[in-house]
Amino acid sequence: MVLVDDLRSFVDGRSAEVARTSAAGVELLGRYRDRRLDELWLDHDLGGDDAIWPVVEVLERAAFDERPFDVGVINVHSANPAGAAKTALVLRHWGYRVRIASGSTEVGYLDGTA
Repeated sequence: MVLVDDLRSFVDGRSAEVARTSAAGVELLGRYRDRRLDELWLDHDLGGDDAIWPVVEVLERAAFDERPFDVGVINVHSANPAGAAKTALVLRHWGYRVRIASGSTEVGYLDGTA
């Protein structure tokens, strides 16, 4: 399981690899290039000017090259409704299974706030 989010983590403490920036997300995703990834959790806004788009572009390019990543489901859990919708639309276009999980209680801020 991989989580790309600048501030949140899984509230139940489940085991996951976490990337806090898009660059770290791209690097982490690269480690799963030829491996199964059951769940990929994506936040849209990653602090400052950073957003999820570099990670999305890696997924897009792989699908365009007819070698999509083997991901069970991509959960887009962004609090940005427009960003979540656009991310889901792009990834679905390339054949990925995507679930919009905005407001999910599975992820939360490290200090416990919603």
